[in-house]
Amino acid sequence: MTPTRSFSLLFLAAALSMLTAFNHYYVGEEAIFPITSMEMWQRGVWLKQYLYGGDVQHNPLFNWLIIACANLFGWSHLLEVARGLTLSATLATAAVLYWLVLRLFLDRSFAVFAALIYLTFDDVLMYHGWLAYVDPLFALFIFTSIATLWVACTEQRRNLLWLAAIALSCAFLSKAFTAYVFYGISLLVLARVAAYRKVLLSPVSLAAHAVMLAAPLVWFAIIPAGHGQSGRMFDEILAKLALPDIGDYIGKLLQYPLEVWSGLLPAGILVAYFAMRGRITQDEVQPQHFRNALLIAALNFLPYWLAPHSGVRYLMPIYPLFALLAARLIWRAGNPALLTTRRWLTAAIAFNFVLGLVVFPYYQHQYRGENYALTATDIITLTGKQPLYINDVTSNGLNVAAYINQQRYPAQALQFPPPNLESGFIISMTADPEAEKNVKAYQLGGDKLYLLCRGTACQTGLTIK
Repeated sequence: MTPTRSFSLLFLAAALSMLTAFNHYYVGEEAIFPITSMEMWQRGVWLKQYLYGGDVQHNPLFNWLIIACANLFGWSHLLEVARGLTLSATLATAAVLYWLVLRLFLDRSFAVFAALIYLTFDDVLMYHGWLAYVDPLFALFIFTSIATLWVACTEQRRNLLWLAAIALSCAFLSKAFTAYVFYGISLLVLARVAAYRKVLLSPVSLAAHAVMLAAPLVWFAIIPAGHGQSGRMFDEILAKLALPDIGDYIGKLLQYPLEVWSGLLPAGILVAYFAMRGRITQDEVQPQHFRNALLIAALNFLPYWLAPHSGVRYLMPIYPLFALLAARLIWRAGNPALLTTRRWLTAAIAFNFVLGLVVFPYYQHQYRGENYALTATDIITLTGKQPLYINDVTSNGLNVAAYINQQRYPAQALQFPPPNLESGFIISMTADPEAEKNVKAYQLGGDKLYLLCRGTACQTGLTIK
């Protein structure tokens, strides 16, 4: 079997193992985008995200995709739709990486290998690659903008810069201003090369980059109260720069690289092993491309490492570059190293099947996950047609609310209770005996969620605690 074929089959197996995630209940804060998408659709609003009726001031591209697919596959399948979109974004990112590596290194087998390394990073394969967060979509658009910029420079294809402009604008519409930081650092690294500057300083390039920079300004001018949303997005970035206790900050500086490295296993440990054993002996035939990838990845890693508050998933836009670097080092260790790597990746994929089909479903049945859906069904039964509201924005409340919304659709999605509510039910993370009566408490993992009632709603034959 040729290397290209064996790597392709492993890639297919890895992708299939990720499909097991469609059997999982809501995880973490996955419910945010399903809830906001349903509220946007019901309100007929396309430019603003609404959660429980409140404007959350986030950009809505992911919501647009969810709304389109939910109308195609059904609103009762919102979770599957959202996860399908994130999984598609992950696979599309792998495809863009394949294309970039093929254009840079002119080796189809290595391009497939690099895409395989990316997909089998444990943080991609087993968690963030399928989780219904916006990060995989954000990463796809950012990495596409970087890849098209890079190929435009190496092949003198100026028109590709328009694709970079579109991709970066989509990244901004997906999440945040930080898309421009990833791209800007990449641009500065590539601009070091004299031959690339001819492309970057061309009229086409200047026009495309002007469009990139204008996109946020146009967006905030279009949306209602755009200045407020732009301010919130800047404030969110500044909040991550607020210095904590010096001891906590030092701990973060020491811990963060290890967290990132652990998310890049098994390739990360294989690179370390081959390097320590002195097995990476083959010369790099494309040192300029390897050096550029290293610089782009390192300089984009640095702000998140030094920032007092940051998460590993924020680095997903440069995961493909980590994969390129890891794949290149393993490739230069020769055929025995490739054989060893193939075995480790096979084991990782097999483990992901076990994790997705056995371990995670057992955890969700016994501890947290299935009880979200059961709680939602019980609340619907207890409250009947009485007014039902929610003021719980924790992951527990969000996940229960998402199931209630899906089961009751096309009824209005759950909203915050109005200030003057006289009668109705409220889903809350706390119980206030002076304001409402406690109908039932639900144990969700290590936390509780309460169903409360107020006014005549409490006189519907319920057992009040």
